[in-house]
Amino acid sequence: MELNSRLHFQLRLQNSLRVILLLVICGLLAWLSNRYTHSFDWTANARHTLSESSRQLLEQLSGPVQITAYAREDEMLRRRIADLVGRYQRHKLDLKLEFVNPDTVPDQVRKLGITLSGELRIEYQGRSEQLTEHTEQALSNALQRVARAGERWAAYLVGHGERELEGEANHDLGAWGRYLSQRGYQLRALSLVEAGDVPANTSVLIIASPTVALLPGEVKLVVDYLQAGGNLLWLHEPGEMQGLKPVADLLGVAFESGVVVDANTRVYGIREVDFALVSSYPPHALTRNFNLLTLFPKATALRVTPADDWRDTGVLVTGDRSWAESGEIAGEVRFDEGQDVRGPLTIGSVLERSLPANGATEARQQRVMVVGDGDFLSNTYLGNGGNLDLGMAIIHWLSSDDGLVSIPTRTATDLSLELSPRLAAVIGFGALFGLPLLLLATGFTIWLRRRRR
Repeated sequence: MELNSRLHFQLRLQNSLRVILLLVICGLLAWLSNRYTHSFDWTANARHTLSESSRQLLEQLSGPVQITAYAREDEMLRRRIADLVGRYQRHKLDLKLEFVNPDTVPDQVRKLGITLSGELRIEYQGRSEQLTEHTEQALSNALQRVARAGERWAAYLVGHGERELEGEANHDLGAWGRYLSQRGYQLRALSLVEAGDVPANTSVLIIASPTVALLPGEVKLVVDYLQAGGNLLWLHEPGEMQGLKPVADLLGVAFESGVVVDANTRVYGIREVDFALVSSYPPHALTRNFNLLTLFPKATALRVTPADDWRDTGVLVTGDRSWAESGEIAGEVRFDEGQDVRGPLTIGSVLERSLPANGATEARQQRVMVVGDGDFLSNTYLGNGGNLDLGMAIIHWLSSDDGLVSIPTRTATDLSLELSPRLAAVIGFGALFGLPLLLLATGFTIWLRRRRR
C-alpha cells in the first residue's frame, strides 16, 4: 500500500482521536473515583472490612458524626487511626475525622479530660463519647452509645444528704454527672417520698452516700426495685448504713468497721494514709482493658456472701500493705494485730444474676455494684488517676452498654506464605531463567516477522 498525503492525514487523525478518547476515558475515571468509592479486601478473613453489625449501626445514624483524634505528630499512630476510621467513612460519607495535636491545645485537653495521645472524641447530635482503644468493637460501641438518646435514665436518690449528680459542692458528683449527660444519660433526682416508687424506665438507680437514714417505706421501695430486677450503684461511706441494712442483707453485703489505710500511698507522694490505691483489676467485663491507677479517699472495706442466684466479683481490691484501721486516723498510724483487718481488702464488688424471660420481658442480666467510698467520684477527686474512666466504666456496665456490639477479633491469618521445596525451586528458576528466555523469544519472533515483510 502506497502512502500519500491523504492517507497520511487519515492516520494522523486516527491517532489523534485515539489519544483524545484515551484522555476522555481517564478524565471520566478520575471524576467517577471522586464521586464513588469502592474497595476490595483480599485478606483471608476480611480483617480490613467492617462487620455486618457495624454497617447496620452506621445505617441507623441519620446525621453527621465528628471524630476528633487528639494525637501527637506520630505518623504510625495517626495512620492506624485513619485506617480504622476510614473503614467507617466508606459506608458513611458524613463521618468526618480531624487530627489535633494535644500539645497545642492544653486548655481544651484539660477541659475534656484527654489523658492519652491518640484518644478519640466522638460527637453526634450534641452527645459525645471518648475512646482510647483503637478497635472496631470499641468504636462501634462508642457510636451506639452516643446514638442512644433518651433510652438510659440514671436516677439518683435525694432527700437524705446524698451526693448530688448535678451539685457543684466539693463532695457532690456534678462533674461526673456532666460527663454522663454528654454521653446520652438522662439524669433524674428521685425523691421516693414524692414519687412513690422507682420509675420503671430507670436504667440505673444511684444511692450516693446518704448522711440521714432512709425511712422504712423508702427502703422497702429500694428492696422492691432490686427484687424486680433493677440495677443499682450503691456508694457507701464508713459508718452507719443509714437504714439500708435490708438492702445489704438482700445482696449479702457486710461492711468492715474503720477506714482503709494503705501504706503504698507514700510511694506515690500522697501524705494522707487514709487513701486507698487500686492498681490491678481482675478479668471482668467492667474492667476489660482498664489498667489505670485509681484513688479512694476514706474508704471502707466490704465482704460479700451472695445468695444462691447471685454471683459476685471483687473488682476493686487494695494491696497487701493495706488494712482496715479501727482506731483514730491521727499521728503515727500502725497495724494492730487482733484489732485491725489486714489487706488485701475489697472496697468495690459487683453482683449479677440471670433473670428469666417473663411475658414481654426478655431474659437479661441484673447488675449491682457496691463501693465502700463515694469520694472517688466527687468533684474534688474525680480527676485523680483513672477515677473518671472507672466511673464511666461502672455506669456503662450497669446499664448493660458493655455488650452492645460483639465483634470477634480478626487475626492476620495470611501474613506468611509457605511453599514446598519443589514449588519454591520452580518459581525461583522460572523467575531467573524462564521469564528472561520468554522475553528473548518474544523479541526474536517480532524481529523475524518484521524482517520477512
